[in-house]
Amino acid sequence: MIDYKKREAPKTTVTRDHNELDAPTGNVYEAVAILSKRADQIGEDIKIELNDKLEEFATHTESLEEIFENKEQIEVSRFYEALAKPTALAIEEWKEGQVYYRYPEDKKD
Repeated sequence: MIDYKKREAPKTTVTRDHNELDAPTGNVYEAVAILSKRADQIGEDIKIELNDKLEEFATHTESLEEIFENKEQIEVSRFYEALAKPTALAIEEWKEGQVYYRYPEDKKD
């Protein structure tokens, strides 16, 4: 699993040159489709990691005081909220040539 916490990706909106993004495929729509699928994968990885970390702090009691006073859980949540968005991470990987993609083989009957 890639460590997304150490990736350098912008945390705000950035204007991109579409010629730079579609250079590997030659088609901006193909590039966006590939980036979308990669961003979904990254988002799912981050979600699983966050849920695993939050599960460490989970208490299985019915006390509301414990739920609202769990500072460690709040800090973990804030840390993950401050990470760059999966789309920005996918674009950075794309620009660095770290995204693998392939086209399905044409079936000739």
